[in-house]
Formats: sequence, structure tokens, C-alpha cells
Amino acid sequence: MIEGAVKCALQAQAKHGFSGIIGVGGSMGTTLASVVMQAFPYGLPKVLVSTMASGFTRPFVGAKDIIMFNPVCDIAGLNSITRDVFRNAALATAAMAKNYSPVRVEPRPLIAMTTLSTTDRCTVRVRKSLEQKGYEVMVFHTLGNRRHGDGPDRARARRRGRGRRFAGRDQRLPEQRPVQCRSGSRQGGPGKGHPRDFCSRNADFMVSGPLDVAKVQFPGKRYHVHNQALTAVRTEAGELERLAQHMGGLIANAKDRFRSSCRSRAFSHHDSPEGHLHDPSLCPVFAAALKKALPASVKMTEFDCHINDPQFADAIVAQVLKYTQQRQPAAA
Repeated sequence: MIEGAVKCALQAQAKHGFSGIIGVGGSMGTTLASVVMQAFPYGLPKVLVSTMASGFTRPFVGAKDIIMFNPVCDIAGLNSITRDVFRNAALATAAMAKNYSPVRVEPRPLIAMTTLSTTDRCTVRVRKSLEQKGYEVMVFHTLGNRRHGDGPDRARARRRGRGRRFAGRDQRLPEQRPVQCRSGSRQGGPGKGHPRDFCSRNADFMVSGPLDVAKVQFPGKRYHVHNQALTAVRTEAGELERLAQHMGGLIANAKDRFRSSCRSRAFSHHDSPEGHLHDPSLCPVFAAALKKALPASVKMTEFDCHINDPQFADAIVAQVLKYTQQRQPAAA
């Protein structure tokens, strides 16, 4: 039924053209509607009223721009709550559809980055510099996407399927790191098919849940409460060494073209005199272990500056421009 629904929807789109899609359902209807929606391009309004919206939504949203409304009650008649939810979802879809216009993908080289707010100053400078050079830069949030294969790699794969040229800049260590620690809850790794450079950001902390959960999961550590839902837990020497060995192994076995690795004398804003988890003795531990673990084909460059300093961001930009191996496009 799902395969037939997708086929019928795409045929109708080709014949008539859609300005938006709306769906309503429980777990079965949500599964059907979400797969149909995922077959359509980014930007086309996709609204799904679903009883699954308050729980685990990744199987339904994936790497697409689907908006989910929680009806609170079951999809079983109308009441004072669901009547408002259905009306809001319909009005939202209508408003977006009324103003929808397909956007032509600009023929610019595409750079994909993964990052966290703790290295935001570096990320912003890199992004703006590359955009000034004529590149489109997509910045993905590190956490929450790779656990089940969604997020950066799937979104990049969809864009790459449109014939766009890619380079990648990976700095998503917090989602790699628990593989080497206690929970093993995130088992991300380098994807396939496009050139990458590796930067050791955010290795100074692990991401856990609320503080009481973090203290049980990682007892006796140094903690920083990021918000009500997330706690940053300071990594120590043994964990950093195991992380370096793990990352070296992933890079050595990856089918991507990893060309270089670079590091600064600090991992993130937390790892600074103004930060909450500063410990200058630990970055060299990671660096020494990573040097041993990296394959000979991957060059490691070290910088005597903080990761959020302009010097480091400018070095990343220069590296990306060097390895694109193409004439720099004219600025947009």
C-alpha cells in the first residue's frame, strides 16, 4: 500500500503539481503519510497530524522538513482539543501552500558542516567566509541525527543526487564519543562518497540527559548543566585516548576521502578559561593518541590557538578551498 501510495502521489504531482501535503493518522496512517511526504522535495509544505508526534518521531520525519502536530487525543472523532488542532494544521497547510513556489537549486558547490553551539564562533566565521567565496554552506546540528542514519548524510545524499558537488567538514565528536564510554548509545561514523576533513571539536565533553541521569550514567565526573534536558560531562584522559583510537580506526576504514585532521589547544567554549569544563592538560592527551591512530595518508596539523579563535577558522577555510580542487566560483 505504501509503495502504491507513493507512486500515485508522484504521478499526481507530475500531472497537476502540488502546493502542499497534509496527512492525519495514528501509527499506521502516520507511517503511510510520512513515507509519501519523504518522497517529495524540500520546501514543499508537509504537515502531519499524528498521535505519534509526542514520542519518537525520527522514523516519520527522517531528514525531511515534515511538520508534525500532536492531536493530544486519539484520531477518533472531534472534541474541544482535536477540533482546534485539526483547524490549526489545516490553516497552517493552506497558508504555506498559498505562498509556495518551488525554488530552483543554485548551481553552487556545497559544503556540509556538523557542529555544536560550543564552537559557534568558529562555525559562523567559516560559513561566512565560504559563502563569500561563492559556496553554499549547510550547517547541521551534531546531536540527535546520526543515531539512526538520518540527518547530515541522508540530507547530503539527497542533494548530491541532484548533481551537486560536495565537500564535508566533520566535527561531531559528542555523538561518536559514547561508543568509547559507558552507554554506547550513539554509534555514528564517517559516511561515504564525498571528501572530508576531520576536526577534533567538542571532545572535552560527553552529552547525557538531565543532571540526575548524568550522575548515574557517568558517576564521579565534572558536570555542566546545559539545559533541563542535557548535561555536558567532562571527558578524562582514558576516555580521550579511547576516542582518538576509535576515530582513527573509523577514518582508516572509511570509504570517504579523508585528507587531513586539524586540532587546536582547546576543544570548545567549555574548554576555555571562561568555560565550565576547562582542563588544559587533556587536549595534548587526545592529540598524542590521535597521531598514533591516524593512517599515514591523513595529515594532522596543530594550531597554537583556541578552536574559536579567528586563526583556526581561517585555517579551516584555507584547507577546504585547497582541497575542492576547482576554480573558485564567483561570489553570489
